[in-house]
Amino acid sequence: MDVDRKLRLRVEAGTFEAVEVTGPEGSSIEGRLSPDKTRWAARSPLRANSRYRITSTATDTESREGTFESVFRTRELTLDEQTYPSFALADGQTVGVGMPVVIRFDIPVTDQASIERHLKVTSRPAQAGAFRWVSGQEVHWRPKAYWRPGTDVTVEADIGGVPAGSGIYGQKDRRMTFQVGDAMVSEVDMTTHQMQVFRNGKLVRTIPITTGEQPKFTTRSGIKVISEKYRSKRMNSATVGIDPDSADGYDLDDVEYAMRLTNSGEFVHAAPWSVGSQGSANVSHGCTGMSTANAEWLYNNTNVGDVIEYVGTDKPMDLTNGFGDWNTSFRDYRAGSALS
Repeated sequence: MDVDRKLRLRVEAGTFEAVEVTGPEGSSIEGRLSPDKTRWAARSPLRANSRYRITSTATDTESREGTFESVFRTRELTLDEQTYPSFALADGQTVGVGMPVVIRFDIPVTDQASIERHLKVTSRPAQAGAFRWVSGQEVHWRPKAYWRPGTDVTVEADIGGVPAGSGIYGQKDRRMTFQVGDAMVSEVDMTTHQMQVFRNGKLVRTIPITTGEQPKFTTRSGIKVISEKYRSKRMNSATVGIDPDSADGYDLDDVEYAMRLTNSGEFVHAAPWSVGSQGSANVSHGCTGMSTANAEWLYNNTNVGDVIEYVGTDKPMDLTNGFGDWNTSFRDYRAGSALS
């Protein structure tokens, strides 16, 4: 039996008294009887390459009861017919208050509404939020406002066997949890060349910084979220389209305490070579540079998902450059749901 056919049962001359369908590992398939009890339909899709047993009891028009059993197997899908959901976070990870839920698919989803109906985010304490599709292979969920510190979050992608469009199906169900740590929210003013770091609303450190030289390497204004952390990282200007051997090029082997903010190459990191300009001028290629001591402190006190809010330039952030999910109103964000 193909997985794109929903299981339906019908009794010809009588009514169902009971229907039980069991699947892999003894799982029970929920279904619904029609008002006249002559038809039964499964509520959920079937899994590929799985054995199912139907046990039903029916009464005929002369009130005689009978039990009927049947066994069938769904066909095996190839990997090219399945899309696998993965998460941006490790299970049990602690993150910052700006971290969106990120679910990625290895094969594009064209029936996004079908898949989204089987995605669920729950939190304690409960917080309202919405999904938004970034592309056919990535969907995010963010709360209406930053997460509350201490929130426990559970993400469920119950997409095994769910049609994803164009002959593709969800490969398996997946689940993960994460916790939200302290509210570490930093504010960067690129005109005063200062970063103020707040923990749970209290100012804990002011850091002199330098950002992108203008107008060639202007740093974006807007809300950014730390997406990756590296104790040290090689940075080569070829990755952002600049010849390393040109006057503006660079190839640095061990940039310390590097924290990624955008896919386009903006990081916060130690920049001992620009200490003389930190707090007074913007001289970088777009990254936010600070002393090694300040960068070490920030690195040790932040998580992936912590927020840095930038002001001072006319170059804006956008929703898809890293975790740019906060750079729009919640109303507009929610409009990116396939179910909106």
